Amino acid sequence: MRPMQTAKNNEAPTRRPLPPLAAVLAYRWRPRGWLVSEPRRQTFAWSISLLVHALILSLTFGDGLDLPGLELPWKERRTEMPELRVRLSPPPAPADEGAPSTSASAPRPTPPAPQSTGALTVLDHAALQARRQEAQRQEALRQEAARREAQRAEAARQLAERRAAERRAAARQAAAQREAAQQARARELAAQQAEAREAAAQETAARAAAAQADAARQSAEREAATQREAARVAAEQQEAAVRQAAERQQADNELAARQAAEQVTAQRAEMERLEVERQDALRQAIARAEAERVEATRQAAAREAQQLQQEVERQEAARQEAAQRAAERAQQAQKAQREAADREETARQEIARQELARQELARQQAARAEAERLANEQLTRERLEAQRQAEQQAAQRLEAEQQAAAQREAARQAAERAEAERLAAEQQAAREAERQAADAARQAAQREAAARQEAQRLAEAEAAQRATELAAAQAQAQAQAQAQAQAQAQAQAQAQAQAARLEAEGQAAARAAAAAAAASQAATQAAEAARLQGERDAAAQAEAARLQAERAAEDEAREERRRAIGRQLNEEADRRAAAEAEAQRNPTVSSLRRVRMFGRYDPNRELVLYAEAWAKRIEMNMPVELVRQAARQRYTDPVVNVAIRSDGTIESVTVVRTSGVAAIDEAIPRMVQGMTHLPFTPAMSRLYDVIEIRRSWHFDVAVRLY
Repeated sequence: MRPMQTAKNNEAPTRRPLPPLAAVLAYRWRPRGWLVSEPRRQTFAWSISLLVHALILSLTFGDGLDLPGLELPWKERRTEMPELRVRLSPPPAPADEGAPSTSASAPRPTPPAPQSTGALTVLDHAALQARRQEAQRQEALRQEAARREAQRAEAARQLAERRAAERRAAARQAAAQREAAQQARARELAAQQAEAREAAAQETAARAAAAQADAARQSAEREAATQREAARVAAEQQEAAVRQAAERQQADNELAARQAAEQVTAQRAEMERLEVERQDALRQAIARAEAERVEATRQAAAREAQQLQQEVERQEAARQEAAQRAAERAQQAQKAQREAADREETARQEIARQELARQELARQQAARAEAERLANEQLTRERLEAQRQAEQQAAQRLEAEQQAAAQREAARQAAERAEAERLAAEQQAAREAERQAADAARQAAQREAAARQEAQRLAEAEAAQRATELAAAQAQAQAQAQAQAQAQAQAQAQAQAQAARLEAEGQAAARAAAAAAAASQAATQAAEAARLQGERDAAAQAEAARLQAERAAEDEAREERRRAIGRQLNEEADRRAAAEAEAQRNPTVSSLRRVRMFGRYDPNRELVLYAEAWAKRIEMNMPVELVRQAARQRYTDPVVNVAIRSDGTIESVTVVRTSGVAAIDEAIPRMVQGMTHLPFTPAMSRLYDVIEIRRSWHFDVAVRLY
């Protein structure tokens, strides 16, 4: 206690803090006496450690729940357990299965317990006895497992034998079934061969009978196949060219074009169907009118014949009454008869003249109706052609709008990227220019193919229409000739019957006069019929000549249109080639900072204002004469791409989509090149070197760019 009190006394005056607990304990339990030196402390520590380890190693743990005992290691006798060997032998015969197996049931002899030379404790004896029991139990378990394994092997062997026997039986049964099936097939094959021989004999007879008929048919089929093959090869070549061009088109444009083409085709088919129905109704109305006219003519002729018959009967009654009178009035009666004959002749001539006038009037009416029909058909064709062109223009305008929308979207997405992607944008712009050139070439090829197909379709339609018109004209002429011949035959028969009655009833002079009159009338009618037939033949020949001349004129006009289309396509190809050559000769164009304004939207407000101002300048300065000439012609709104440098000069003017009129396509670049354009603003000059503006040009009372 004195050191602690001394420390407290020392700390009190100076008010030092209390020392930590470790320092206090170290000071309290500091070594004293002989443990003060370092070697002694180490020796003592090692000794204590060795004793503790020896005590731990001397502990013996048993199987019970008591405390571990203490035993010296060298007093325990350790013997080596013999190695366990198990031999599996097949089980005995089934008859001996009931008898227990001596080898399986008899326990394996345990090795003799080692003889201890010294005295063993009770704990050692209990441990050894437990080990022996555990070894016996494990040996019994191993023997039981071996017996069960042998039983399983025997059961597996018996099962395998049963399955093998079943497989052999199934194989024998399958072989028997196959043999029966082969025999049945052999019988069926023999019957089929017999039937085939009979059918072959019948076919040989039929083939010999039809060989001569097939020869001509095969020859015609070969010729037709040759023609079809030539047409198919040409069509495949053309289709391959079109397919190669169409495969490069974008998927959205293909879908839009396909839908628009399907709608246009459906509308065209509907219009053609309506036109066919209208023509059928018109033909039926004309046929009904012609039938009504023939019926009216027949009824009028019947009424006239009846009136003539009544007049003849009345004159006959007067003649009989005059004959019954006195003989002194015979001269007056004869004079009256001659006057009556003259009147009859005059009446017949008047009737014939009226009939001829009526026929001439009917022919003129038919000619006017035919002319009106042809005029209506021509107007219908023109209306259909105008509607088709309008639909084509609408489809092209829709395609242009879709392309413009896609290009606007691409430009917007390209403009949203930062200045860090400018070089990538320039490369994309160069690729876009190449793609547009390829699109222009592909569209030109498509337009050329469409023009060829349209020209071929128009030629076929016009040829079919001309054949139909010629057949209808010939049929109508034949029907008119037959009707006129029948009317003339009926009139001639009536005149002959009337003359015969007059000759039988009249006197000899009257009969002679009537015969002369009948002969004169027959001659006149024959001459008139010959004249009418000659006029009809001349009219038919003139009509055929006129149709031939019209057909030749139409063919010439069609060829001229085709030549104009070919010249226009050649000029477009030359312009494209010149533009490509110019681009190749000017390699620095791609290094310029370019921007494309294909729509009316762009993130750069100054660029949008510049494009709108440029478009207004074009619309206000367009020559009036060019606008009038363009408005009077049938054209498609052209799409023009104008590249403007920063100083306001024109780098290039490209007609992306032609208008179909060479004068308009040539005048637009010439007019744009001749105008003065505004230079870029300073802000635009810092960003761009060239601006490409694409617009669609529409002409009506003025030019409009959209």
